[in-house]
Amino acid sequence: MRRAVCPGSFDPITNGHLDIIARASKLYDVVHVAVMINQSKKGLFEIEERIELIRQVTADFGNVEVESFHGLLVDFCKQRDIPAIVKGLRAVSDFDYELQMAQMNNGLSGVETLFVPTNPTYSFLSSSLVKEVAAWGGDVAHLLPPVVHEALVERLGKK
Repeated sequence: MRRAVCPGSFDPITNGHLDIIARASKLYDVVHVAVMINQSKKGLFEIEERIELIRQVTADFGNVEVESFHGLLVDFCKQRDIPAIVKGLRAVSDFDYELQMAQMNNGLSGVETLFVPTNPTYSFLSSSLVKEVAAWGGDVAHLLPPVVHEALVERLGKK
C-alpha cells in the first residue's frame, strides 16, 4: 500500500492545501494529513477543530486520514510506516526552505519528499494571509472550502 503524509498547521485549511491533498490522494493509496501541534503558538482554531474541518472537506476523497502530531515529522512517518512526505511549493522561496527540510528528513530517516507545484490560482495563498484579510473584513470565501469559511467568519465574529 502506497502511503504519504501532507503535514501542516492548517489554521485554517485553505483551497490551496486542499488542492495538494486532493492531488496526493490520486497518487497514493492512503494520504495522512498530519496537523502540527506547536505549543509555542496559539492558533485561531484548536487542533480538534482543525482536524474536524479537514475531515469534512476531505471526506469525498475516501483515502485521507487526519490526525495531529507533535515532534519530528519523521517520527510520525516511522510510527505509521509512511515513506513519503508531499509538500506544495508556491514559489522559489518555498523551495529553498523545503529542500533543506527534505534533505534533513531523508538523512534522519530515509523518508522521501515529493514537491508538488501549487496550482497558480493559489500561488499567493496562506492561512496567515487569509486570517489577516478576514479579520479586516475582506472577502476570503473564494479561498476556503465553504464549511471552513463559515467557521472562520463565526470565529472572527466572536473575537
